[in-house]
Amino acid sequence: MEKVIIVGSGPAGLTAAIYLARANLHPLVISGPEPGGQLIYTTEVENFPGFDQGVLGPELMIKMRQQAEKFGAKFVGSEVISAEFSQKPYKIVTESESFTAPCIIIASGAKPRTLQLKNENLYLSKGVHTCATCDGAFYKGKKIVVVGGGDSAMTESIFLTKFAEKVFIVHRGQELNASEIMQNRVTKNPKIEVMYNTEVKEYLGDGKIEAVQLMNNKNDQSWELKIDAIFLAIGQIPNSRPFINQLTLDKIGYIEATNNIFTKKEGVFVAGDVADWKYKQAITAAGFGCMAALEAEKYLSSLE
Repeated sequence: MEKVIIVGSGPAGLTAAIYLARANLHPLVISGPEPGGQLIYTTEVENFPGFDQGVLGPELMIKMRQQAEKFGAKFVGSEVISAEFSQKPYKIVTESESFTAPCIIIASGAKPRTLQLKNENLYLSKGVHTCATCDGAFYKGKKIVVVGGGDSAMTESIFLTKFAEKVFIVHRGQELNASEIMQNRVTKNPKIEVMYNTEVKEYLGDGKIEAVQLMNNKNDQSWELKIDAIFLAIGQIPNSRPFINQLTLDKIGYIEATNNIFTKKEGVFVAGDVADWKYKQAITAAGFGCMAALEAEKYLSSLE
């Protein structure tokens, strides 16, 4: 039996692993199908403290893992299939084996919704992005498309106008879903143009995005729009499926937490994007990972 199991190996899981390993608790990290989380799809990270020249997302995740391993964290490259929290020790089941521990930290993250278009994965971080805060600064003076019609899309679009020459909001509906105040801010911004009843049908470019094929879903008219980048703001899918019926999830699927890290199950903590629908940043995920680790250490001490 392990002392503590961490599910996930993004900034939240690896930060928790560093803290718990330094506390001589030898945490077991189940890294999942995408070790390193969303940052492995990011090129230059310029807003993570300590890297004044920026750092590549995959490089940052490798450094964090090496730091955790240095202090005694153990890693298993499996994907969690299910969990059993009805009795202690708690059980985590992967596709190949099961693990038990009295304490669990769930840091399984979330994945952005995408358009599922041809060659989409090839263009990720090469013109197709899912975080304006992370990548917007790379497109100063450029033309950008933002896909979405909710508050997140409006927020991303307004933020991108700090850098971009022009921002096109592409929304498949006849009217925006965002709150009235956010719609007003968008319509009053001279850099933003909203395209209603419009869908992206194809990414165009040689190695990086150079244009998109758009279609009006009312009259089926298609045209090509030359741009430099496209940001997808159509929501995220939290990686919480293995914990259905074991923890309380909200209507979207995020794990409900008190004070960002406490679940309703004693000894089960949560950290990062699997519970954080609001901030979704590497540094906030790392902060929640630290908090979860400190509370997990305190909980394990209470069992002795």
